[in-house]
Amino acid sequence: MKAIGYFREPAAAKKGESLADQNKAFLKYCDEHGYDVAITFVETADGNGSPPEMKQRAGFRQLVDYLRRTDHGFMIVVARSLEGIGIDRQQAMRRYFQLESLGAQVAFLTGSNDPLAELVERWAEESAEKNKLGDRVRAAMRRKAVRGEVLGRPPYGYRVGSRRRLELIPDEAVVVRYIFRLYLQDGMGIRLIARRLNEEGLRTRRGGNWSMVSIRDILRNRVYLGTYSRFGVRVPGSHPALVSPDDFRAVQDRLSARRNNFAKRQPTPFLLAGIVRCGHCGNKMIGVSRRQSWKRRSGSEGKASYRYYQCESRTNQSMCDYHTQRAEVLEEQVRDRLAALDVDALLPQAGNEEAVLAEWQERSKRLQSRFRQLDRRLNEQLTAAAKGRISREQLRKLSVATAANQLKLEEEMEEIQRRLQEQQDASERSRGRQRTLATLLDGWATLPINERQSHLRDLVDRIVVHDDELQVLLRP
Repeated sequence: MKAIGYFREPAAAKKGESLADQNKAFLKYCDEHGYDVAITFVETADGNGSPPEMKQRAGFRQLVDYLRRTDHGFMIVVARSLEGIGIDRQQAMRRYFQLESLGAQVAFLTGSNDPLAELVERWAEESAEKNKLGDRVRAAMRRKAVRGEVLGRPPYGYRVGSRRRLELIPDEAVVVRYIFRLYLQDGMGIRLIARRLNEEGLRTRRGGNWSMVSIRDILRNRVYLGTYSRFGVRVPGSHPALVSPDDFRAVQDRLSARRNNFAKRQPTPFLLAGIVRCGHCGNKMIGVSRRQSWKRRSGSEGKASYRYYQCESRTNQSMCDYHTQRAEVLEEQVRDRLAALDVDALLPQAGNEEAVLAEWQERSKRLQSRFRQLDRRLNEQLTAAAKGRISREQLRKLSVATAANQLKLEEEMEEIQRRLQEQQDASERSRGRQRTLATLLDGWATLPINERQSHLRDLVDRIVVHDDELQVLLRP
C-alpha cells in the first residue's frame, strides 16, 4: 500500500507540529506499517480564498487531483491529527469524508486508530456542550410558546397584536376564508384557485401573484384553526380561527387523496431550465413531461413520452395562455442560433464590467449558501450517529455522499473565483467566452447535461420564446 503525507503548517508551531516534525513522524509511521511513500502535500498557514471554506486549500486541491488519477491503486492519506486536515473542526470533518469519497483511507499520527470513532466521539462531546446552551434557549422559547406569544413571522391573515398574540388582518382573513371555500365547497383545484385570485386582482402579502405553492401552504396550515404551534407546544384557542375543525379535516383528506393518486417520478433535467422565458408574459418557462398511452387497432398498447417547455405563469398561476414548445425542437433551435454567432458578438461591451462581476459574485453567494446547507446536513448525520440513531457504516455512506457534493461545490466556487479574476481583463474574458462556445457546440450531444447547462449560463443571459419567434440574448 502507498501512503500520502498531508501536512498543514500551523500558524504558531508547537513542539512536534512543525512541517519537519510532521514529515519525520510520517516517514516513521510508514516504516512501522510497511507503507511505501508516494508523495507529500503541504498546506501553508495562510490562504488566499475569500470565503472561510476556501482558505488553506492549495495543498488539499493538489491532493484531491492526485487521488483522482486512476493509476495509483489503493492509497492511505496520513495526517498529523484530525485537526491537521482543516483550519477548524468543521472543515476537518468535511475533508475526512471527502478523502474517503475519493477512495482513500485516512489515518492520523496521533489519536485513535479508528478515525471515524474518534470523529463521532468528539462530535458527541461538543454537541453535549452546545446542547446545554441550546436547551436553555429552547426552554425560554417554549415558555413564550405556551403563553401563545408569536415567534417569527406571522402567517397570512394575521399580524402580531397586543401581548404578542396573533390577531386578524380583516382583508387577508377574507382571502383565507375564500380559499378554503373555493377548495372545499366549490371543488376547485389549487391551480384554478390561484388563477381565480390573480384574475380578481388579489395579491399576496408581498404584492405578488398567487401560486400553487402559496395556496397549498394556506390549506395545510393548522394556524387557521385558532391553534398556535411552536417548539412542540400547541396552544388551542390562542387566537381567532378562520376555519372550522370539520372543514379543515375535510380539506386535508382531499389533499391527501390527491397526493396519493400520483406515482413518484424521477425527474429528468431540462437543458434550458432557468434561462428560457415566455415572450408573452415575461415569466420563466419550466420543463414539463407528459406520458401518453393508447390502444392500436391490433390490440397492442402504444406508449410515448413528451417533453415541453411551458410558461410557469400558466402552470402555477393560470395567468398566461397556452404557450408551449417541444423541448428537443427548442433546444436544437438554440444550438443553431449559437452556431451562427459571429465570435465578435462575444466581445464584452465597454462599461459593462461591473455588471458581469456582480453576476459572478451573486452566483458565488448562491453556491456558498448551498455549501452551508450541506455542512448542516453533515452535522445532522454526525449527530444522528453520536446519538445512536444510525450506525457507523450508515454515517460513512451518508456523509461520504454529502462531502462529495461539497467537494464539487468547492471546485465550482474556485472556478468562480478564477473567473472573477479573469473578468478584470476584457481580452481574456472574450477568449474565455469563445472557448466556452466552441466547447459547448462541439460537445452538444456528448457532454453531460450539467456541463452543457453551465456553459449555456456562461454565455446566455436569457432565451425569450414567442409562438413564432426566438431570441437568444447573450450575457453582456
